[in-house]
Amino acid sequence: MGACSSCCADRNRSGLYEPLLQENEREAVADLLQYLENRTETNFFEGDPLRALSTLAFSDNVDLQRSAALAFAEITEKDVRAVDRDTLEPVLFLLQSHDVEVQRAASAALGNLAVNTENKLLIVKLGGLEPLIRQMLSPNVEVQCNAVGCITNLATHDENKTKIAKSGALVPLTRLARSKDMRVQRNATGALLNMTHSDENRQQLVNAGAIPVLVSLLSSPDTDVQYYCTTALSNIAVDAANRKKLAQTETKLVNSLIGLMDSTSLKVECQAALALRNLASDEKYQLEIVRSRGLTPLLRLLQSTFLPLILSSVACIRNISIHPLNESPIIDAGFLDPLIELLAYDENEEIQCHAISTLRNLAASSERNKKAIVEAGAVERVCALVLNVPLSVQSEMTACVAVLALSDDLKPRLLQLGALDVLIPLTDSSSVEVQGNSAAAIGNLSSKVQDYQPFISVWDAPSGGLHGYLSRFLESVDTTFQHIAIWTIVQFLEGGDSELIDLITRSPEIIPAVRQLTQSLDSTSPHQQDGDNMMNDESEIVGLARRVISMLSQTD
Repeated sequence: MGACSSCCADRNRSGLYEPLLQENEREAVADLLQYLENRTETNFFEGDPLRALSTLAFSDNVDLQRSAALAFAEITEKDVRAVDRDTLEPVLFLLQSHDVEVQRAASAALGNLAVNTENKLLIVKLGGLEPLIRQMLSPNVEVQCNAVGCITNLATHDENKTKIAKSGALVPLTRLARSKDMRVQRNATGALLNMTHSDENRQQLVNAGAIPVLVSLLSSPDTDVQYYCTTALSNIAVDAANRKKLAQTETKLVNSLIGLMDSTSLKVECQAALALRNLASDEKYQLEIVRSRGLTPLLRLLQSTFLPLILSSVACIRNISIHPLNESPIIDAGFLDPLIELLAYDENEEIQCHAISTLRNLAASSERNKKAIVEAGAVERVCALVLNVPLSVQSEMTACVAVLALSDDLKPRLLQLGALDVLIPLTDSSSVEVQGNSAAAIGNLSSKVQDYQPFISVWDAPSGGLHGYLSRFLESVDTTFQHIAIWTIVQFLEGGDSELIDLITRSPEIIPAVRQLTQSLDSTSPHQQDGDNMMNDESEIVGLARRVISMLSQTD
């Protein structure tokens, strides 16, 4: 983004200068022509070359100003470096000229210099925003384009964004985003995008009326404009208040974004899915995306070979899957196999997390869906991968298994697939979440099963076995862990398997730990809230522990 076109004209025009020039101006003209003839060996940003340019720039003669502005524009087109006040001040002076040609060339030069990080800050510090805003209001399209391009470059620096937002630039930027000139439109929408990276600036944009403009430009024939607007709206949709405003005023937004997921531009497709992902943080949009037939393009993007497309689409479907009414439509649309395949996408941890989290959401409220997920091979894939994936993925995988294990009909299948062989080692994970999820999954599997042989076979191994896990959790200072372990033991005792009950009874660690829990707990957990909830947890643990002792005494 930047200048719309080269602003440098032929410097050797006859009759360029008025007959009467100051002596220093005449010398500056001669010197500048000489320097330009040897431009590859000349540094125009210091010493005599800069003094010659400055003399012409600060002249009252508009033709000399034009020459200086055109020279600055041409020089900075080929040579951009960090400059100081001495270089920027003559350019900023030229920017305030009433002559259109001077404005056009000076803004082109400033936009070129604004590519450099240090220059971005100095331009704003020296008051460059005010004349740029005035030039955005110019009736000349070239002046508009160059001024907006410069603002766009300045807005890429975080320290400038708030200053730009408060400068009064957003209203003319929003107006120019509707320009009939595509170059102006690109620069203006690019500048608006650059302003959407902080909460405060996003609110300033909303207040400036940018939302309806950005939404209307989603239908632009220009892919750059589509990209800038889609990305800007995606950023705006991060805020809950803005999503509410979008829902109230922009009824065509979802359909427009769904349409852009079929764009010929990969970056537009990607940003459209990300914008829908952010919108789908709200229940209304979760339902609307599905009702507007957004699943078909999302599935296509999910099966892409381009990582950003996969990431954006799987993040979107993850949010959409949160709503219970969307679970069956997503499964029926054919998402299970691609999601299960993505569990092994070890190039990107985030993709793995979103894929397994989506499967967990899809399993949340329906026995039918739980069965479909298991039959599609999700549990086999999790068991094969879970011990070797990153902790964040392990946490999501074990949480998913815990949800699937709530199904009484599926428990034998999960046990047959070897779920305990991976869950038990993970109860000793370095992650508290993984430990808790794994233990919860084991607890869910332990309830109301007909055959306890799978539990008996893992009593001592792997990784200390079921025995080691129960002992650790019973002795933990975390009351949540204590509660899971003692509740699981109750399930085993209620199951009535004599061999398993005998293993529990003969354990030198489990029974003493249970007896200890029959008393009020003296220590507090670092992983729980204080107050009434903790008291209730402790009371329930004591009750379960006493129940275990009572049940064991009846088996003697």
